[in-house]
Amino acid sequence: MGKVAVVAGGGQGIGSAAARRLAQEGATVVVADRVASTAERVRDDLVAAGATAGTFVGDLSDREVAVALMDGVVQAHGRIDVLVNVVGGTIKVQPFADYSAAEVEAEVQRSFWPVLWCTWAAVPHMRAAGRGAIVNLGSHSVVSTLRVPYAACKGAVVALTTSLAKELAPYGVRVNCVAPHGTTADDRVTPRDPTWPGPRKDGLPTTSEEFARQALAEIPMGRFARAEEQASAIAFLASEDASFVTGQILPVGGGATWR
Repeated sequence: MGKVAVVAGGGQGIGSAAARRLAQEGATVVVADRVASTAERVRDDLVAAGATAGTFVGDLSDREVAVALMDGVVQAHGRIDVLVNVVGGTIKVQPFADYSAAEVEAEVQRSFWPVLWCTWAAVPHMRAAGRGAIVNLGSHSVVSTLRVPYAACKGAVVALTTSLAKELAPYGVRVNCVAPHGTTADDRVTPRDPTWPGPRKDGLPTTSEEFARQALAEIPMGRFARAEEQASAIAFLASEDASFVTGQILPVGGGATWR
C-alpha cells in the first residue's frame, strides 16, 4: 500500500485490527486514541512486526485536538492518504425514554463529534493533494433498538459519508463506510458501561448477555464477526482495489438486515 494512514480510535477493537491490517498492507500508521496505553501497545506491536507507526493521544471530540492530529501527521509524513474513523462506541443500552440528557450528550460526544472533526480536519489536506480515502464506521444499530442516541450518531455518520463523497469526488477523494453488526474483539480494555436497569416488565433484556443473545439472533450466519473481518473490509475500501468506489455503505453483518 505504501500509504500514510490515520486510524482514529485505533487503540483497541476494530480500530486496532484496522491499524494492524493497514500496516500489513505496507501503510505507515498513526494510531490515534484517547488512552495512551492502548495506542502505545498497538504502535509497539506494529513496530515489532516491522511496520512504521506512531501515536497521537487526545480527545478527538475536541475540534482543536482533531486539527492538531491531522496537521501533525502532514508535518511529519507530508500527507494523509487514508483516514479511518473508528472512534466511538455504545455507552448505554436501554430504552430511549430512560436516557438522561447527560447520557444522550455523552453518546453524541463519543460517537459523532470525533468523526465529524477528524474528517473536517483531514479533508483540506486530502483535497489539496488531489487524492485520499476516508473510511467511516457505521453500525447495524441504525435499524435496531435500545441504543437510539448511538444509532442516531451512526445514522449521521452514514449521511456524512454519502454527502461528502459526492462533494469530494471531483477532487479524487473517496469516502465510504463499513457497517458492522456484533463484533468480538479480544483487546477491548475501555469499558462501554452498558448499565442495565434491572428486572423489567416490558420484555426488554435485563443483562448484557441477554442483549448479546438477541443481537446474535439477528445474524443469519449464526455468529459475531471477528474484528479482523471488519478490518478486511476497511482495508479494501482504503485501497486502490476500491479506486472507483465512493459514497457506499458496506454492511459486514453476516447477512443481517441493513435497511
